[in-house]
Formats: sequence, structure tokens, C-alpha cells
Amino acid sequence: MFDRVSRVGNDGPDRPRHRWASLDAASQPVQQIALFEVPEREIGIGEFRGLEFVHVRARRIINEVPDRSPVPFRHTINAYRGCSHACTYCFARPTHAYLDLDPATEFDRVIVVKVNAVERLRAELQPKRWQGDPIAMGTNTDPYQRAEGKYRLTRGIIEVLSEACNPFSILTKGTLILSDLDLLAEAARRTSVETCFSIGTLDEDVWRATEPGTPHPLRRVEAVARLNEAGIRCGVLLAPVLPGLSDRPDQLDAVVRACVEAGAPSISPVLLHLRPGVREHYLGWLGQHRPDLADEHSRRYRRAYAPSAERTALSQTVRDLVARHRRRLGRAATSGSRQTRRHDGT
Repeated sequence: MFDRVSRVGNDGPDRPRHRWASLDAASQPVQQIALFEVPEREIGIGEFRGLEFVHVRARRIINEVPDRSPVPFRHTINAYRGCSHACTYCFARPTHAYLDLDPATEFDRVIVVKVNAVERLRAELQPKRWQGDPIAMGTNTDPYQRAEGKYRLTRGIIEVLSEACNPFSILTKGTLILSDLDLLAEAARRTSVETCFSIGTLDEDVWRATEPGTPHPLRRVEAVARLNEAGIRCGVLLAPVLPGLSDRPDQLDAVVRACVEAGAPSISPVLLHLRPGVREHYLGWLGQHRPDLADEHSRRYRRAYAPSAERTALSQTVRDLVARHRRRLGRAATSGSRQTRRHDGT
């Protein structure tokens, strides 16, 4: 499915190799040494047309999140870097800059593939080295983006974690997760497995404009139902809610209603936030596609997060909608899972 392109480094032998250093979940360089071997590239054709895959051999695959990070998990795995889902608001875009790749034009199209991820994980889970802590996937790139259809690294990682009875969680927008339904169900019988779908809107115009590479949101809702029916806990992250685009009461109600009907045990909203690097990209996109919202967003997002009052109001609105639709269906309220509370942007 690919035409091989022989290149050394990023764009030539003069590129500094330290740019291929591992990054932690907070998108900061861990250390300035080469943690990837010199990569090779392949150009996608057929169903992968428009993508370029950079093959690297990671020197480690389990990332430890620094204690200063505000997230409640301490270990992550990201078998890919970059994401073909092409979400305009993605908080992970700046990670490509550390690899001498353009966050605006190459994050969606140049996908770094850690081709030895499964073998590295098997080595790193040796009992003398590893204490069996939970591992989160989907923290910095989607494990079920299009590349997974070719490389199957996420499937291999799940197989290894299941064999080791090591707890794990997955956050995704990719319905390709359903191809691993049997494997996830088996893993859930062995250890703690949590999954979560990011579904920010059912509005087709907003979906097509802001996350054009993702599966249709209704297909994601169907995947939530299938995972829960299979005994695999799957909540929903209603995220991000985009001010002026997907935050109308009727839009929020549509998402909550569909996800409650799909049996989601938890539904948690996240209002758009724009970190440095992402802010410039998103506001530039907004200026072209919705110039009527650009000035207001520039004022609202002088800092990364929208005002706390807006975030609190959104959370209350969604809680009320969840309660109303569960009452309508005669379902008991369900507390949110750790998976849905811990992520803030995908």
C-alpha cells in the first residue's frame, strides 16, 4: 500500500537527530538525547493517500508523566505521533514542532509510527522493572486513527497489556476500536479496562469543519453502545465544546440525549481551551471560516482556558441534561469515570 521513500532524518542528513527525542504527555521534551533511531519514511497510497508515515524505533514506549503535571495518571503510551483526524483545535499540535515538523500543515499528514512499540512494551513490562501501574492511551494522539488500520500497534499493545493483566484506558474518536472488540472484552475479564469516546457535537456542519478526518459522530455514538453492550465500560467526553459553534442548548441536548440512549455510564463536558501554539492555529482558522467569532475569541482566550464561570455553567448544563434524559429513560444516575474526568481537549 506504500511507495518507499529513502530519506535520512527529517529532511536530510543535516537535520539534528535530537529532534527525535521522546515527549511526555504534557508535550514537553523529556531529555535532549536521541530516543529514536534515524527514521525512514513511506508515502501512503490508496486508502492512505495524502499521508506520510515516518518509521522510528523508540528506545522506550512507556512514558512517565512528571509529578508537576495536572493529570491524575502517571504512565502513558502513544504508539503514534501526529493525527490524521485533523482536528483544528487539537492541543497536541505543538509536539510536531519538537521534531522539526510544522504543527499547522504536517501534524495531520506526517504521522510518526513507533514500529517497535509492541516489542518495547513487552520488554518494559518485565516484573523487575514494572509495578503494574495503570497505563493511559490516547493522551497525546489517537490510538485508533487511520494509521492503526495499517500498523495494528494499538491492537498489539492491548494484547501485551491483557497478557500481563495490566490495567489500561483508551480515549479515542476512532471507530476502528470496534475491530478490537473481542480483544478488549477479554482484557476486561482479566484487568481493569476503561474506554472513552470524544464526541463534541452531532452538528454535521461543525463536525465537517472542525474535525474532518474523524468518523461521523453518530458512528461514534453507536460504538459507545457496542462497547458497553460487550461489557467494556465506555464513557463520553463531550469535548471540546466550541463557543459560538457547538454550544447552543439544542446542540448540547442532542449529544447528551444520544449518548445517554447509547448507555454511556458517564458524560463529561470540556469547554475549548487553547494553549500557546494551538491558540494561534485555531484563531487563524477561525478568522478564515468564522471571522464573526474571531475578535470575541481573541478576547476570551487571552489565557489558555475560558473564564471559570463559563466552564462551571457548561458543566451544570450538561449535568442537568444527563439527569433529565436518564429520568426519561428510567435509568439511574451513574458517576463519572476517571477516564472522562482526566482529559481536557480531545
